[in-house]
Amino acid sequence: MTIPRIQQLPEPLAQEVTDFAEFLLIRRDHARWQLWTHFAKTLEIVESDFTDYLSNLRNYEDRLARGEIQWE
Repeated sequence: MTIPRIQQLPEPLAQEVTDFAEFLLIRRDHARWQLWTHFAKTLEIVESDFTDYLSNLRNYEDRLARGEIQWE
């Protein structure tokens, strides 16, 4: 009953269902779940650091444009 309904979904939604099913399988496997949570935490840190980097880069570019600093 569920599979025919999934097959009727547009491809992007069917892919979301597939991704969610994979997530549920990972969550049941303790070792894979530990890897997943470690990856998620690492990604969060990287994204946070990258946001700071972009903010600093924009600030630097703005200061260059205003002539407050010189590029060397």
